[in-house]
Amino acid sequence: MVIYAYLRVSSDKQDLHNQRHGILEYANVHALSPIQFIEDTVSGREKWESRGVGLLLTQTAQAQDVVIFSEVSRMARSTLQVLEMLECCVRREINVHIAKQGMVLDDSMQSRITATVLGLAAEIERELIVLRTTEALAKRKAEGKVLGRPKGRKSAHLKLDTREAEIRSYLNKGISKRSIAKLVDCSPSTLYDWLARRHLHPHHQTG
Repeated sequence: MVIYAYLRVSSDKQDLHNQRHGILEYANVHALSPIQFIEDTVSGREKWESRGVGLLLTQTAQAQDVVIFSEVSRMARSTLQVLEMLECCVRREINVHIAKQGMVLDDSMQSRITATVLGLAAEIERELIVLRTTEALAKRKAEGKVLGRPKGRKSAHLKLDTREAEIRSYLNKGISKRSIAKLVDCSPSTLYDWLARRHLHPHHQTG
């Protein structure tokens, strides 16, 4: 018997740590060792057969092997996919353990009902989160608030302020703004922005 633990990898490293920690605690209590961790970086929106978990359940794991998931929501994004995965495991005689709920899912009717309820609960929660987010955005829009990431406030003190006298001197000498940018070691766009914000517009200068 081989024991596998499935980890769905996301950009949140803390989430991955929590999955691993939960599985190890469960495995320790139930004397399940050693464990082979399988990490899956493919989006959970993909069909489960095309993800790492698909390869694990349809090819890698064999009869009587154990596959541990941290929770049902880590298996798939929909109730249907959870049931398809469970059916695959029953057919191939693979034992599925859900660490967070402390359950073993097999071919019993009780296990099928449990998998359905848990999968449905996870799916409903995701839909509620989307709904709450959509409603919050609609409310902000109705109130006339700007959506999206707020633009950063421009600092009152700018990097080129310390070289203002030098820049003014260059401007008075008729040196082009592109050449001045090189002299003060900044990009032309940075200099142009600084000049505009300091209201320095030498009429006889060219870029």
